Parts: sequence; structure tokens; C-alpha cells
Amino acid sequence: MTGTDGFATDLVEQLQVSRDLILWKLDGVSEYDARRPMTPTGTNLLGLVKHLATCEFGYFGEAFGRPSPVALPWADPEGADGANIDMWATADQTREYLVGLYRRSWQHAAETFAATELDDVTHVELWGQGRATLHRVLVHMNSETARHAGHADIVREMIDGSVGWRRDFDNLPYREVDRMRAHHARVQAEADHFR
Repeated sequence: MTGTDGFATDLVEQLQVSRDLILWKLDGVSEYDARRPMTPTGTNLLGLVKHLATCEFGYFGEAFGRPSPVALPWADPEGADGANIDMWATADQTREYLVGLYRRSWQHAAETFAATELDDVTHVELWGQGRATLHRVLVHMNSETARHAGHADIVREMIDGSVGWRRDFDNLPYREVDRMRAHHARVQAEADHFR
């Protein structure tokens, strides 16, 4: 894949930043906490990993005539055995398996990137008319992965208070617990004006 003025490189590098963030949010989390639903819709850390791996195999594989090299029975609409089955980990799907699957989807995507140009057109069934370029699919997956990285960030904060944008840069103005509590109280007090 080549791109004008580093476009392709920028898209792939930014995607990798979000991918790495997703996996970082699993560091130090128990098996239970990695799986448990933290929102009314069931959002959980391992489910986000499983979902994104499935998306990458679909968008960067199937859509470009490169089927997944590993079986994804939950991705088959004829064989789906539960609502949003790609958004949660079953008891027999280990963390190692799902993280490995996600990393394998990155390798599969890289192989597609190496064999495809940004302006190559494919068919994406879910997108109505379905026609899209690799450029458009990369933009979509950047958005999808960043969105779910934000979910992972909030879910992890709900589990144990761990926060941060990247492993090496948390992007917080302060880290002291007392200051965080004071900030939370201040925001709550302002919201309380509208009760």
C-alpha cells in the first residue's frame, strides 16, 4: 500500500495506537474483571477485543477477498448463538486466545495493506450500496477502534480507577486522589444545579 504524502502510513500508525490502547486496558485486570459487563448494554474489556478482531478480519480480510485464516463461528449470521456474540467472551474463550486472535487480525490486515492500494475498491455488505475504498475502510476502522478504546478506558476506570490515554502518557492534569475527588465533587455540584 502506498499513499500520497504519508496518508497510508498515518492511517495505519493511528490505528495501531488505538489497538495498543485496547490491549493495555487489560493489563493487571483479573479474568473476572476482564469479562464482566460494566454497563447496562454489557460492555466488557474482552468483548471489545473480540469484537475488534472480528471487525478487522471482516473489513481488512473478507471485504478484500482474503477470508479469515482462523474460524470465527460467531461471525456467521446463520450460526449466531446469542445476541451480540462478538461483544463478550464465552467461558471457553481465554484471554490469551482472544488477545492472540486480535493480534492475528493485525497481521492479516497488514498482509491486505501490503497487497492493496488506498484507492482500491471493495464491497462492504453492511454499508448499503457497499462500495468502499481501502482508504474509506481504514478511516472507518480508525473511528471504530478509537470509539471502543474510549469505552475500554471508561470500563477500566469503573473496574479499578485506572485511567490514562497511553501507557507512557496519561494525559491527566493531576493524579492525586484528593484532587480527583475534589474535581468530581465540583463537577457534581455544578450538575446538581439542574436537579
